[in-house]
Amino acid sequence: MIHKIPCGSAYCGKLAEGCEHCIEGAKMVLFVTGMCECGCFYCPVSQERMGLDVVYANEGRVASDDQIIAEAEAMEATGTGITGGDPLLDMERTLHMISLLKGRFGKDHHIHLYTATIDPARARMLDAAGLDEIRFHPHSSLWSHMQDTPLAEIVGSVGMDVGIEVPALPGMEKDLISLVQYADSVGVKFVNLNELEFSESNWSMMDAHGYDVKDEISSAVRGSEETAMAVMKKCRRANVHFCSSSFKDGVQLRRRLIRRAMHVMEEYQQVTEDGTLVMGFVRAEDPEAARADLLSMGVPAEMMSVHDGKLEVAPWILEDIAPGLRYKCYLSERYPTVDGLEIERTPLN
Repeated sequence: MIHKIPCGSAYCGKLAEGCEHCIEGAKMVLFVTGMCECGCFYCPVSQERMGLDVVYANEGRVASDDQIIAEAEAMEATGTGITGGDPLLDMERTLHMISLLKGRFGKDHHIHLYTATIDPARARMLDAAGLDEIRFHPHSSLWSHMQDTPLAEIVGSVGMDVGIEVPALPGMEKDLISLVQYADSVGVKFVNLNELEFSESNWSMMDAHGYDVKDEISSAVRGSEETAMAVMKKCRRANVHFCSSSFKDGVQLRRRLIRRAMHVMEEYQQVTEDGTLVMGFVRAEDPEAARADLLSMGVPAEMMSVHDGKLEVAPWILEDIAPGLRYKCYLSERYPTVDGLEIERTPLN
């Protein structure tokens, strides 16, 4: 039976445990390296990360263990997805990350990992380190003959959950069916089919493979969803999950932002239903003098703060008093991420 979930996603059988953490927005994304040897034409990794030996925790680049732990705490993460590039190209770093997270948050902190490297020895090392779930991303050229890989050996030699996660490439329905059927036959616990998406780094595939966007408001590729659903209908007895492009943004990311916003927000800020933070701010040459002015007007001290050279004020208060102030006043909506990206600014006077 195919079960429908929000934003066009669906699954048959049972969802992977790592997916359950994603759905709740409770998974930190730990990008451990941009290095990869797979060369997939559809790779969506950004130019700022692709092929570079960099580490990111969610949206922020990190340079220390403390920064990684701080980001996990800031969103109250119940799990972590280790990704790249290919994390298995730096086993020392990846094993350290697993040890770091398990040591800080305990064995119940669920960790899953994505890799294109189907290597029994390295899989056993990850299993021994405490990895809960490994998701193999075989190159599309292997999908129709996975029996030529050591996948079955890995399934039989580790205690962690073994899964497969690949994009639903239009035109490769038969190969995907072969992949799912073989995986299920050797004990692979789940197969995730992601809706193929365009990104800045893979846009050239539009011309090279004749792909097009499915509508004017989406970066998803036309035909990818239909391919995934056809595979699921053919493989109903296996655990298969189709994750749509809109589900990643409309559910997973939104819930993660809300978790982080609720944890990092100041008393004078508001959290929107999309997980963004709204605050008012006053632009003044001397923000401390402006703060003194607002204090004299009766604005409570806890409802404002000087930050990055600006006086931030509770938006519901600033909206009321802005018409009578000699300073330029604005409402600012921002992501609750490390970079605090501003997405909208509204003048108040």
